[in-house]
Amino acid sequence: MINIKEDENLSVLNHSCAHLLAHAVKHLYPEAKFWVGPVINEGFYYDIDLGDNVISEEDLEKITKEMKKIAKSDKLIKRIELTRGEALEMFKDDPYKIDLINNMDDSENITAYKQDDFIDLCRGPHVKSTKLLKNFKLLKVSGAYFKGDSKNKVLQRIYGICFPTSEELENHLEQLEEAKEREHRKIGKDLNLFMTSDLVGKGLPMYLPNGYIIWEELENYIKDKEKKLGYHHVLTPPLGNVELYKTSGHWDHYKDDMFPAMEIDGEEFVLRPMNCPHHMMIYSNEIHSYRDLPIRIGEIARDCRYEASGALKGIERVRTSCQNDAHLVVTPEQIKDEFALVVNLILEVYKELNITDYHFELSLRDPEDKVKYYQDDEMWNHAENMLRKVLDELNIDYVEKIGEAAFYGPKLDVQVKPAVGNEYTLSTCQLDFCLPMKFNLTYVDKDGQKKTPVVLHRAVFGSIDRFMAYLIEETKGAFPTWLAPTQVNIIPVNNEYHLEYATEIYNLLKDNNIRVKLDDRDEKLGYKMRESVTHKIPFALILGDKEKENNTISYRKYGSKDTTTVSKDEFIDMLNDIIVNKK
Repeated sequence: MINIKEDENLSVLNHSCAHLLAHAVKHLYPEAKFWVGPVINEGFYYDIDLGDNVISEEDLEKITKEMKKIAKSDKLIKRIELTRGEALEMFKDDPYKIDLINNMDDSENITAYKQDDFIDLCRGPHVKSTKLLKNFKLLKVSGAYFKGDSKNKVLQRIYGICFPTSEELENHLEQLEEAKEREHRKIGKDLNLFMTSDLVGKGLPMYLPNGYIIWEELENYIKDKEKKLGYHHVLTPPLGNVELYKTSGHWDHYKDDMFPAMEIDGEEFVLRPMNCPHHMMIYSNEIHSYRDLPIRIGEIARDCRYEASGALKGIERVRTSCQNDAHLVVTPEQIKDEFALVVNLILEVYKELNITDYHFELSLRDPEDKVKYYQDDEMWNHAENMLRKVLDELNIDYVEKIGEAAFYGPKLDVQVKPAVGNEYTLSTCQLDFCLPMKFNLTYVDKDGQKKTPVVLHRAVFGSIDRFMAYLIEETKGAFPTWLAPTQVNIIPVNNEYHLEYATEIYNLLKDNNIRVKLDDRDEKLGYKMRESVTHKIPFALILGDKEKENNTISYRKYGSKDTTTVSKDEFIDMLNDIIVNKK
């Protein structure tokens, strides 16, 4: 979906349309006063003080009608330069504009934009005429505190979007509808996957039984793959001494994204934002020979990071998440092969889970930034060239991103493009020469000398939370059978005659480790079938006279209207094949 702020022409168009909105509101509500009307990624909004009037979704239609009338009238939009005195006089009856003017720097030019009988304080730029603003849509209305401060008055915020053509607008609106259908927060609520509670805390989701089944399946899936590759899984505490993060360098480089330290018994502890310092300490617990390396330490680890409340989003952006984390301690000679193994693991997982729209980014440091990055030019040049070489030898297409590296080393990020919304990082692999030195990690080389190893930080799922959000939106909650919380829903045609046989099948499937539900409610067959579809259960079994007499099973797959009848053994064999092979 398009990001309005990233397109200069669309940004100007949408900001101009925000003024068109204010113009129409002023006609309909003469006492209205206006705070700000900025462009946002999704279009624009305007914060408005309407006194005792309250705008509802139904009122958007009449505002739209007035906006179209003004747009059709083809009013020229003129830029006006003002002195501070002129601006204060012009907007003397509007306390919100007065506040803006008083908070401007003395050297700042003050400008306003006028269209017919409406004038508004604004830096601009704007389009030349209102006729260019006819392809818009008002999307919603909500409340917003003046200046975002809960101590201030609540203003009414109207959202909208504008495009140059009606075709572009219609296409965007279709995408918005698609996004609503895929919204993981709505699907999560509808399917009882997770919940949030302000009493527990913002950004702290809780997984319900259905959601935790998916969680466990994903955890077991990735851990099984890691075990086959020689990973050793550990369990470490979700907090640590502040000194641990000072040693690692995270305290200096990452403190603003961490929760505040807690003082207990003379020590300072902090909720951990990442797991690498703990894993460094696990490695240093023993003396290692070059023969021991590579050592692959894996953990599904609970981390806590401070996210601004406005950035929180369901289980996609949270304040606590479980990282699918691993740290590979290797010799310099092993970097190429281990890095290749990580890339191949990512590609294998993406293929099995049908993730197809993605690309690779090689994130490098900005040599001019002397604050963000660990200062060692030789280390950085060596590490970055090493990753380039490996990617080139693997024939991996990638783009380089300057200034996107971790503070301790370059990294490979895998950017996925979801069905809706902007792309984001799902998987990552980071090369680190820095932390092993900070924690004095060593191994005894074949010549008997102590050497410093290299660490690869990698996460295939990223966090299980975000990965689940991605899967929910990609599948619209219609999970593949191996992930579905309920895999089979048994529906007896008539409880009086068919419940006993349905119970027999239920127990048979349970004994074969199938997640099965028996719908024995006294409801009509059609109602039960519709509910099975609503809950997106992969298989619905319809058991009636024929099935009971012939000792068979009739099933219907989610999304299909066809009914298939097979023997019990055939059905179980088919299900096991689908589940085991992740079909």
